[in-house]
Amino acid sequence: MIAYEKELNPEQCRVVMEEGGPLLVIAGAGSGKTRTLTYRVARLVEGGIPPERILLATFTNKAARSMLSRVAALIGREIGGLWGGTFHHCAHLTLRAHADRLGYARNFSIMDSEDARQLLNTCIAECGVAVKSEKFPRGEVVGEMVSLAVNTEAPLPDVIENRFPFFSHRTEEIAAVAERYRERKKTLNVMDFDDLLYNWRELLLHFEDVRELYAGRFLHVLVDEYQDTNRLQAEIMDLVASRHRNLMVVGDDSQSIYSFRGANFENIMRFPKRYPDCRIFKLETNYRSTPEILHLANLCITNNENQFQKTLRAVRGQGVRPVLAPARNVLQQADFVAQRILELHRSGIPLGQIAVLYRAHYHSMEVQMEMTRRGIPFEIRSGIRFFEQAHIKDVTCYLRIIVNSRDEMAWRRLLGLYPKIGRVTAEKVWHFVADHSDPQAAVLADEFTKSATRLAIQSLTRFQDTFRLLQAFAESGPVEMIDAVLRSGYRDLLRERYSDASSREEDLIQLANFSSRFASLADFLSELALLTNMTENGSQEETAQDRVVLSSIHQAKGLEWTAVLMIWCSEGMMPLARALKEPGGEEEERRLFYVATTRAKDQLYLCYPLTDYARGMGHLPVSPSRFIMELSPYSARAKDRPYEQWLIDDEYA
Repeated sequence: MIAYEKELNPEQCRVVMEEGGPLLVIAGAGSGKTRTLTYRVARLVEGGIPPERILLATFTNKAARSMLSRVAALIGREIGGLWGGTFHHCAHLTLRAHADRLGYARNFSIMDSEDARQLLNTCIAECGVAVKSEKFPRGEVVGEMVSLAVNTEAPLPDVIENRFPFFSHRTEEIAAVAERYRERKKTLNVMDFDDLLYNWRELLLHFEDVRELYAGRFLHVLVDEYQDTNRLQAEIMDLVASRHRNLMVVGDDSQSIYSFRGANFENIMRFPKRYPDCRIFKLETNYRSTPEILHLANLCITNNENQFQKTLRAVRGQGVRPVLAPARNVLQQADFVAQRILELHRSGIPLGQIAVLYRAHYHSMEVQMEMTRRGIPFEIRSGIRFFEQAHIKDVTCYLRIIVNSRDEMAWRRLLGLYPKIGRVTAEKVWHFVADHSDPQAAVLADEFTKSATRLAIQSLTRFQDTFRLLQAFAESGPVEMIDAVLRSGYRDLLRERYSDASSREEDLIQLANFSSRFASLADFLSELALLTNMTENGSQEETAQDRVVLSSIHQAKGLEWTAVLMIWCSEGMMPLARALKEPGGEEEERRLFYVATTRAKDQLYLCYPLTDYARGMGHLPVSPSRFIMELSPYSARAKDRPYEQWLIDDEYA
């Protein structure tokens, strides 16, 4: 028998030993949520519940495997038959047995994201909209629209209006493509990832015998990370647990940060209303962070009105206070971060135990550059390195051909962006330019648009217009040139190609701001090239343990580091200005700040620049984040603040 009272703290033990019924477990950061779930499953099995009558729904297969292997170790035997895995995994098991009830053969195939994108592009062509206008979303973007509609159970027109307003005038055509996509999937006997959940729900909702089969089978249903579930997932769990009502959901409302993916914050907040007889348990004992870090985190999240009140309590002994480190400007912020990382490493902290966290990917641009210059190895968890992203490379290629009109690789990349210009056509155009004594004059000549096929004339004319515009701004510098690229059609291309077009456009605006620091366009491009080469030529022998982690806060959730440096803790950046426009945006941004602070075990640094450059306005003062101001008003004495403030001297300039 497992000695539950000895191996668990009282909070965890109460959850594990509870008999049944609807249970809501609010598990604070670092409170042993996974341990509690693991022991709960072990207790159920040890108490005589057959494993095949337990369902454990998680968001990753890794989490399920980890918990089930721990359960096996606790009870001393394997537990075959238990349904443990992702929502999609459980949906797949159900649909293999009953897909014929929905008009599918049971041997249906599951499409990956690439398959879905290709089929959507085929549907766009079949609906005849691709040739009507160039300003129509590609398959990947239409897929994101359809996915959000499915997972939020919102009408597709509403999703387009709220999330993709620049395509609202094409709503009917997009809806036609979505319907064609649905029909084609049925004909081909295939499902995408969203179909797995949607069809699982359809089976349970509309076929009483199927619902009774599974609701009767599962005596206990457990759901991990419940705050991240969407409406569809929550409804499915309600249906599966409808017979025995032994539904235990575990999560932390203060870590609900994925609304942009369709996660529904109200699932966890309204659970007591859906189950008035539910019992609420709170795990507030934190094993990760020092009392000083938890004090700051607790102060921050108390400002959210819509939450389950809780206070994290540290098990660990006294540590050092978090540090507020305002820098003179963005460059000094990057310099401080790099220098502090080196100091932490010299003090004995492995590089892999240090993280730099930020709200948006472009916030890390200067830090990436400074760490590259200093030879500090790092890995990016928020995407690829900033200057290696496709949209950054696209725009810099426009600038490259102005500086060097014989830059063949830049030419080939740019020509590939335009419709009706394939590899063969691009080859002809390139040779026309390259063979001319004056390549720039060749681009502006009438013969340029006739250098390839007749179908490409319109695209080449667009390219010619963009080139002419860039030439006009060449003396003004890269700031105006990047703006010109966006205005001349690249903004539309982003919206057509990428579901995160707004974020990518924001990246380019920040790239333009960054470029203003250089005396000339050539200097700017040279710096980018040197940094890229330094990255590519760096040591390949370092393991992940030897690298500092650079990550968005979203990607950092669930992880922990000895030392965390948060950058851009300023208004407009944290919280992000555009996020504040969304319903409940401020509270979700505050939850993001809370998640970031609770990733730190021993040391936490909050950094922001005092000034930033704005085009046309020069260097402007920057205000600290409202979340920092809430921690301690100006009137508070220094010793009463939850942080100590450092003055960054010229050592970090």
